[in-house]
Amino acid sequence: MTHPIALITGASRGLGFALAEALADTHHIVAVARTVGGLEDLDDRIQAKGGQATLAPMDITNADAMAQLCRSVYDRWGGVALWAHCAVHAAPLTPANHIDARDWAKSVNINLTAMGHLIPYIAPLLGTTGTALFFEDGRGGEKFFGHYGTTKAAQIALARSWQAETRSTGPQVQIMTPRPMATATRARFFPGEDRDALAHPRDEAARLLAALALSA
Repeated sequence: MTHPIALITGASRGLGFALAEALADTHHIVAVARTVGGLEDLDDRIQAKGGQATLAPMDITNADAMAQLCRSVYDRWGGVALWAHCAVHAAPLTPANHIDARDWAKSVNINLTAMGHLIPYIAPLLGTTGTALFFEDGRGGEKFFGHYGTTKAAQIALARSWQAETRSTGPQVQIMTPRPMATATRARFFPGEDRDALAHPRDEAARLLAALALSA
């Protein structure tokens, strides 16, 4: 039996890793991330549970690489059923007047600019029946979150525009808000936080996918 395709951008750790592992029960996973080791760990887990994954170790900010990937996906499978966008850059917290230019550029490129080619490239793969899934993190306007909060909020604003445009035509664009999770991204923002009080990415992935199924 041929499984539907789930494309996960930012699949090497955190929520992306957990979503890919959970979806592997019912989908063939196309896992995109820069960290080869993380992708290989994911592949090991998916194979151990009898699933299959195609690893794509590439940078989402490289428009040419993403175009080639999307073309390859189309040629091999004809499209994707689900795109979950989990890639994010979490620059160190800093006052707005101390933002490092390199951290700002990286935040803009990964969290926002990449969306300018990812949506146009992936939308045709989703067609009218697929689902695009984005994750909100309401840090915009909070102190010390200048680059992350600003670029993440702008990413979600673009996703909301796409959501409004496709409401009657498809694909379905969903924007979900994960609970605070014990991830490397959160640890960068809140070092020393009691991680036992946070959700495990695996549990949160299961909750989000259950909510997604109910909304379908």
